Amino acid sequence: MIQESIQQHLDQLVHDHHITLLYVCESGSRAWGFASEDSDYDVRFIYKQPYETYVSILDRKDVLELPVNEVLDISGWDLRKALQLFLKSNAPLYEWLQSPIIYRQSTSLVEDLRSLMSKYFSERAGLHHYISMANNTFEQHLQGEQVRIKKYYYALRPLLAALWIADKGGVPPMEFGELITQISDQTWLHEAASLTAQKVAANEKSTIAPIAFWQNWIRETIHYCNEKSKSIPPKYNTAEELDALFRQYITA
Repeated sequence: MIQESIQQHLDQLVHDHHITLLYVCESGSRAWGFASEDSDYDVRFIYKQPYETYVSILDRKDVLELPVNEVLDISGWDLRKALQLFLKSNAPLYEWLQSPIIYRQSTSLVEDLRSLMSKYFSERAGLHHYISMANNTFEQHLQGEQVRIKKYYYALRPLLAALWIADKGGVPPMEFGELITQISDQTWLHEAASLTAQKVAANEKSTIAPIAFWQNWIRETIHYCNEKSKSIPPKYNTAEELDALFRQYITA
């Protein structure tokens, strides 16, 4: 039923805005691998507009969003915007390109971009992005007498991605299950299994008392990754290859 609803919404977007959907995927907890039964669906897409739009002197809207409800959150970026963000090593976009849940894919654009990810990904920018995500969640949602279980995952996943960049280098995987393969400490893995068991049995709003092990690990790992980031140089890329892709797909 939900899959049918997603496809109907996508069809309506195509009809109303005269666009072509190049790629549509899941980007939230369902793609990360730790959704609850009542988790919403975070649908993200890349689209192109008619060729004439790109050769007009007028600026056009480059983001499309549908009203968010308790079940569906659907939004996407125009191809030009997506390629601009790819050039800037936008971490969420690099995650979209790795999503295990694909709703539509009409071209080889994703394969083309995946082949360029390692070249364009900035470890420094990615590390700062994931540290910021983890730190914001930790400071804003994991400091009370009771905290929502799911917020631990919203701190752990970006922090594991940051740790991946800091220790292994390169683009971190999107899925939580792949990210934890870098952890060998048995105590950590035992605590993670216990947390997962609690989350599976809970809903999106379930709360628990803060867990000392995770409070300490998150705090220490944020500090560790911040220190590692100081030795990673910025990365600068040129747009020639992405310009070529842009011209290829707007004329296809």
